[in-house]
Parts: sequence; structure tokens; C-alpha cells
Amino acid sequence: MAQIALTVPDKAALRSTALARRAGLDPASRQQLAEAAAEHAMEWLGDVAGEAVSLFIAIGSEIPTAPLARRLRAAGARLALPVVRAPNQPLLFREWRDGVTLAPSPGPGKTAIPAPPESAEMIEPDVLVVPLAAFDASGHRLGYGAGFYDRTLAELRQRRRIEALGYAFAIQQLPALPAEPHDERLDAIATDAGLIRIAGAP
Repeated sequence: MAQIALTVPDKAALRSTALARRAGLDPASRQQLAEAAAEHAMEWLGDVAGEAVSLFIAIGSEIPTAPLARRLRAAGARLALPVVRAPNQPLLFREWRDGVTLAPSPGPGKTAIPAPPESAEMIEPDVLVVPLAAFDASGHRLGYGAGFYDRTLAELRQRRRIEALGYAFAIQQLPALPAEPHDERLDAIATDAGLIRIAGAP
């Protein structure tokens, strides 16, 4: 009997599929979708007064995070943004105070990412709002291939409870993603379509 070859799903192909969907969204509706996603995120986050929450600034076609930042500040959260310290190292986080002008900082690739100035206080977040290229309903995610968030979550989770909320457009969801031993699962995912709570999340 002929053997049937089982192929491992190609992460690069899955990432490309989800990113193409994201890029194809109608620009006029992106802000409306982001407002809906922010409402669902706050539903899961609950009382964040006094908590440190790490966001990200949208690059390219990523979901805008300004609506969520606005709600978090109004609820009394202390915001932070990630900083890349070196390849293959966990991220650091600088406090992002309201009204502070962000400056370009080295990103995981050739693209710079906005970050608070070097004078901003380094803080350790209680919650990480994580950017996604793709995700599935089991809490697995695809980022952009550099592994920064996996390393960061692994390091932080060794010390204490850290919550990880995936944040993306619903159109980026795929039926299933491959999981590797080093992949850190999300606790929940907030999108414009609703909130996905992950059963048995760390």
C-alpha cells in the first residue's frame, strides 16, 4: 500500500494568507473595526486601574490600538510599549505616558517601531496586548517570525502570572496553526467580531 506523506503546515504560507486578508480590509472600515475590538478587549481585561498594560503601535496594516489605549487610560491603567534590546532576547517595556511623543526605535527587522524616549521608566507589565499575524481558536498565534513575544512571555511567566491578550482583526483567524514547544499560548484573543477565551490557557 502506498504511503501517504503527512506535511507540516507551512508557517510562512499561513502567515502570508492571514496578512493578505488583513491588507485587503477596506480602509474606511478599519477604525470602526478597531473600536469594536477595543470594546471586546476591555470586556476581558476588566478592572485595570493601577495595572501596567503593554500595548503596541500599529505598523502597516495592523489593527489600530489607539481606541484601546484611550479606554485603558480612562480606566486608570498604566501603559507601556515594547522595546527591542537585541536579537534573540526578550523585550523590555518603557512607560508610555499620555502626551509623550514617541520616537523610532530598532524593530525586530528593518522596520523601526515607535517607542517612548529612553528617559521613560522601564516597567514590567501585568498584561501584554500581543500583535498577531494570524491566530486560531486554541490560542496559538503567528507573529512575524522573530520570536520576541514567545521569549518575553516565557521569561515573565517563569516569575509570575502574566496575562497575554491577542489583538487582531477577526479576518486574521485561521482554522488551525502549528504549535511548537517554544510557542507561548494566549489567554484570550480580542477582535472586532468578539472575544475568544482560551480553555486551559496558562
